[in-house]
Amino acid sequence: MSFTSTPRGARLARLFVAHCLDAWGHPYDGEVNETLTLITAELSANAVQHGRVPGRDFHVRLAAEADGGRLRVEVSDTRAERRPVVGAPTGPESECESGRGLLLVAALADAWGVTDRSCGPGKTVWASLTAGRHPAEATVADR
Repeated sequence: MSFTSTPRGARLARLFVAHCLDAWGHPYDGEVNETLTLITAELSANAVQHGRVPGRDFHVRLAAEADGGRLRVEVSDTRAERRPVVGAPTGPESECESGRGLLLVAALADAWGVTDRSCGPGKTVWASLTAGRHPAEATVADR
């Protein structure tokens, strides 16, 4: 689904994922819904802040394996040259209120990564989560 590259678009992307997950049997107040919705919020905010090209939307795709056990969210934007990097801020920016979203994604998701966008210029940042698995049990995947 396409969303405008604005804060409102990021908010609507989060609500879209929460609604889909609820329809798929993961209630709004459940751990899976809350975790994947938070991951979507971080990835969407990054698409708006760092991947925005004026006049271009960002896209969100939510997928589940046939058994519903593994869920994957993908957020695509049109700025291929701005690849995300995970790391704690250092220096003067370490006091900033932003810059830690991907650390949160890495902590909550089973795996995450970035790929070239399949349909046009840009990149896709994705994260996967196994339903019923506590985030503390997740392992770091090669990115």
